[in-house]
Amino acid sequence: MDNSRYLAGKSAVITGSGRGIGRGIALALAQRGCNIAVNYARHRQAAEETAAAIEKTGSRAVVVKANMAQEEDVQRLVETAAESFGGVDIFVGNAASGVLKPVLEITPKHWAWSLDVNARSILIGAQVAAPFMQQKGWGRVLSVTSIGSRRVLSEYSAVGVSKAAIETVTRYLAVELAPFGIIANCISPGVVLTDALDFFPSKAEIITNAEERTPAGRLVTPEDVGELAAWLCSDAAGMIVGQTIEIDGGYTLLA
Repeated sequence: MDNSRYLAGKSAVITGSGRGIGRGIALALAQRGCNIAVNYARHRQAAEETAAAIEKTGSRAVVVKANMAQEEDVQRLVETAAESFGGVDIFVGNAASGVLKPVLEITPKHWAWSLDVNARSILIGAQVAAPFMQQKGWGRVLSVTSIGSRRVLSEYSAVGVSKAAIETVTRYLAVELAPFGIIANCISPGVVLTDALDFFPSKAEIITNAEERTPAGRLVTPEDVGELAAWLCSDAAGMIVGQTIEIDGGYTLLA
């Protein structure tokens, strides 16, 4: 077997994978032979384009519309992937949303939305996917967090709390699942140029600051994040358990 396709025969569910970081992860896993359930909530065309790119690598893809704020949709996403591919080996919680407001302006609805989409969906997805992984004695759970889980960013309050919740639930999943051969970790990218930045009022300032303060001399790309995710899914990374891995070109060392 081609060693570069070390995920051949495996399948992954990647939430929010039609665009941005999710697409980068999907393509990186597909290039290693992994079949992908591409999830989207609103942008079907982008999801279908990602699926087409996956199939060009020789891997299979299924496109699933599912709202990560709805428990039943998360369950249906994982179950659809299992039906399509004969199981689920990798679950990647990448979908992100939230209301960008100062903490004193956050309403209970804002709070619930941010936590449900960003964090609760990972818990539910892992709970549904874990039995499929346990059957094979191998699995990976990856979640995407951010520096806002640990540092205060302007108008990021509810989202920052959700990111902290992601890291915490991932650690608990890691400890409980590791005895079954299922490894859970977080990926924390720096500033990545995706459509998600369009929602930040200070987008231009964020980009300029990151470009000036990243020692590596450039911003992180979705492809960079995808390469890290693919490596964390390899057996070589099997002893990295419950960690939050920074991939930011050194930005947080100086930020």
